[in-house]
Formats: sequence, structure tokens, C-alpha cells
Amino acid sequence: MSSGKAEGPGKKLPPDTPSGIMRLPAAFTAAAAGRLFDPVGRESEAESITVRIRWFGLCIGYLYVNLVQRSAGRPELNAMLTLGAFYALLDTIASRKGKVLLANYRIGISLMEALFIGLLCHFDDGVSSPFRFYYFLSLLVCAIRHSPSLTFATFGLHSISYIVLGLYVAQAATIPVEIDGIENAVTQEDAPKTGYYELSPDQSNIITVILTLIFLGWAAWAIIALTGLLKSAGQRLAILNEQLQSNQQLLERRIATRTKELQESQAMLVQQEKQAAFGLLAAGIAHEVGNPLASISSIVQMLSRKNSDEYVKERLDMVDGQLTRIQRTLRELTSFSRPTNQQESTVDVQAAINDALNIAKYYKRWKGKTATTHFATDIPHIRTIYDQLVQVMLNLILNALDATQEGATVEISTERMPAGNGAGDRIGIRVRDEGHGISRDAQQQIFQPYFTTKDHGTGLGLFVCRQLARQTLGGEIELVESTSQGTEFLVSLPMKTVT
Repeated sequence: MSSGKAEGPGKKLPPDTPSGIMRLPAAFTAAAAGRLFDPVGRESEAESITVRIRWFGLCIGYLYVNLVQRSAGRPELNAMLTLGAFYALLDTIASRKGKVLLANYRIGISLMEALFIGLLCHFDDGVSSPFRFYYFLSLLVCAIRHSPSLTFATFGLHSISYIVLGLYVAQAATIPVEIDGIENAVTQEDAPKTGYYELSPDQSNIITVILTLIFLGWAAWAIIALTGLLKSAGQRLAILNEQLQSNQQLLERRIATRTKELQESQAMLVQQEKQAAFGLLAAGIAHEVGNPLASISSIVQMLSRKNSDEYVKERLDMVDGQLTRIQRTLRELTSFSRPTNQQESTVDVQAAINDALNIAKYYKRWKGKTATTHFATDIPHIRTIYDQLVQVMLNLILNALDATQEGATVEISTERMPAGNGAGDRIGIRVRDEGHGISRDAQQQIFQPYFTTKDHGTGLGLFVCRQLARQTLGGEIELVESTSQGTEFLVSLPMKTVT
């Protein structure tokens, strides 16, 4: 059987490689990658990491603000961190539900984070504030959750935020400070000595801004490269896992197919062995019984010729007739049990049905039942295997006899079926009984080997019938209907006429 077809109708699997392992085509691989690595799905999977990073940064920020001595800015910083904690709480709730918070406004989130971190630095120590490391955490979270292009855009927003912060600090350094009602313009040289400036505009701030931007850019590149490598490796592993699962399913289907074929072959072999044993037994019985019957028949005929008494002669003729009947029965038995002929020949379908009925009349359950035939007049002789056709019809007739009670009728009819569904004219043989019917669940399994609804059945009759009808006769057998009023089977044969 070809493994390139799926079990369901209309579905096809990718072709198998010569080694027997299914290789997925590029389109299937791309589809798997798109399904397993869609943006929302990837963000949802990364939420457990990014949420922890957010809470880690917030906890460190709370400790820094409240444990380090400072002269001003603590209420503002705590308010900002509380606002960040509220957003992190919403993000955590969305993550627990398998969703991504504000998934359609990713660049807006990056803009809010840039503004949030800039304000934290502003209320703390300006460009040298430890809160500037939040920029790095924000880039890490963005690289894990989003695409490289969005991460680079976030880096741009954070750079702008930090540069604006630096410019604000530099501008604030030139604003005069009023002390005791006296406005004094303090120069840069005076600032370190007098301490009048709360934000010292010395060159260390410029160096801090430049170095922070350099490190921020380097970190953005490194984080994007690392997360891209991890995502690529995860995508390849997922595709390999998809291929492994597909190969496993293909292997399971192949094993199931081979197991079914082996079971069917074993069932056919069992049936053939039973027929061979039955043939040997029948041949032995016919030989052992036939010779004495021939002798008895010869003696009876000789006595009948020599005896002139009409009464005795009539009785001897009756004995000879019964002996002839026994011999005919033995011939029919040995004819049916002999090895079947596998060669096609010109067959009269009606004659094959009658032969099957002649054999079935010796069945023990024939008593009290009637078999009727309705043969169509336009059925020609066809080319088929006679012995196999007789065996199929005999199995169906015996099943019908088993399913009926005394007084019931088994009806056998033939018809000419018109061409259709790409097939030519066919001959239909219908076998209908008046039995108790087959349950709906059993109807799906009656053609499976070793399945039977009889107490004494082997479960091979209908299975062998279908195998012979399909593989040997080139036809089909199907269950037309089965109700509490009876069951009907249809055997269709190709009309290969004599040329």
C-alpha cells in the first residue's frame, strides 16, 4: 500500500523518501514555523521570563530609593515605582490568562518605558542615576518578547530619552539659584567650591551620557543577536519535532496497515488450511464409502435383472435409486472440496448459484426453510473463476440459513446493473433472508477477520467472501440493508463476456 495517502478522504501526506522516512517539504516547514512562532504566541511563551525581569527591577528600585540616604525626590520616585508596579501587575494578570498586555501597541509600550525611565533618572541623580540601567532591562524584555526591528526602535527611543535628560541637566546647570533672596549666577568654576548647584554640570555628566549610550547600543546589538540565535534554535527544534511527530504517525499507520494485512493473510491461510483438511477428509470418505456402494449397486442391479417378481424388482429399483443418490452426493462433496481451479472460464452465473444451493441443502439448518430464485433473462455467460463464485454464494446462503428460523425464506435474485462511476455493465446477485438482522455496531465489522455474531462461527465467512470477490473475481460485496425483518447482501461482478 502506498503510504503517500492519508486515511481521511481528500488528504494527502508528503511523499516518502527512499529510506522510508518522510521528509517535509519547504511549504510545510514554513507553515509549521509560522504556526509555532507567531508573534503573539511567542510573546505569551516569554511572559514568564519578562514578568520576572520587571518585578526584579521594581524590587531593586524600591530598595534603592528607600534605603539610600537622599535629600529630596523620594516621594516622586516612590510614586513612579508604584505606577510601574501597577503596570507590572496588569502584565502579570494578562500573562496568567495566556494573553499579552497591549499586544497591538508595542511601540507605545516602548515609548512609555522610555519616558518612565527618564523621569526616574530625573528625580534621582540625573544622567548618573542607577535607574539608567533600567534602559538595559527594558531592551532585554523587548528583545525576548518582540522582533529585532522593534527592539532597535526601542533602543532609539531610549537613546532619545537619555539624551533629552542630559540636555535638561546641562540647561539646568546654567540657571541661577536664589539663596536668601539673593540671585547669584554661579559659573562652572565656582560650582565645586560653593556647592550652590544641585546638579553639577561638569564634564563627567557628558562622559556618562556618551558611555551609557555606547554601552546601551552595544547591549542592544548583543541582546538582539543572542535572542535571535535562541529563537532560531527553538524554531529549528520545533520543526524537527514536527517532522518527528509526522514520521511517528506515518510509522504507526504503516504498522497498523502491515498488521491488518498480516491478520488478513493469516485468516486466508487458516481458511485454506481448513478447506484442504476438509478436502482430504471428504476424498477419504468418498473413497471408503464409494467402493462398497458401487459393489452394492452392482449386486442390486444384477438381482433386479434376474428376479421376475415385479414387487421385488420394484423394491430393488428403489434401493438402486437411493444408492445412486448417495453416490451423487459424494461426487458433489468431493467436487466442492477439491483444490479450487484458479483459471477463468466461461461461467453460467445461474448454474453456479444452483450448484451452491445443491451443496447447501445438506446443511443441517436447511430443514423447514425455503430457497427461491429469481433469475433475470438478460444475464449472459461471463468470464470468471467458477469455483470461487460458488464458494462466495455458498457462504452467503449458509449465513442466511443461520440467521433464519423454520418457515422462513431465502431469496436469491440476479439483475443486470447499468454502467456507472467509471465501471462498465455489471451483474448483481442479491441474497436476502428473513432473519433477525445485524446490529448497527456489528455492521461496521462484519467483513473484518475473526469477527462473528454466531455462537459457533469462526468469523472468516464474510471476510473470505469479500477477499474472493475483490481480488479473485474482480467484483465487490456489500451489505445493502439489515433490519429486524431481514438482511440483504449484494454481490456485483464485472460483465466480462465471451469474445
